[in-house]
Amino acid sequence: MSEQQSGSSRRRRKRVLSAEEKLVVYQQLLSGELSQRQAAERWDVDPTTIMRIRKVAREGALFALAQSRPGRRQGEGDAELAAARAEIERLSETVKEQAIELVVLRGKQRPGW
Repeated sequence: MSEQQSGSSRRRRKRVLSAEEKLVVYQQLLSGELSQRQAAERWDVDPTTIMRIRKVAREGALFALAQSRPGRRQGEGDAELAAARAEIERLSETVKEQAIELVVLRGKQRPGW
């Protein structure tokens, strides 16, 4: 058997981890329960997959922390925004109705009156 054949026979099939599995892997790495190498072996993935999980989780956490504002619940701004959008929609409909009435009234009048 040549080196290429033996190398390709040792290649693992690519395993795709679900989001929940990736979270568990990340938690195991953070807690020190597993090293990167141990995690790769336990989850039957390439070590670069483990490195990528760590990188993506860290970047996601940093982004979420940067977006958060201390002392303000996330839902409060959403409810306020939804109420404002509903008010805009209501006022837009009112203006449309008034514009139609105006066109109808002006259309009934004769020019020069």
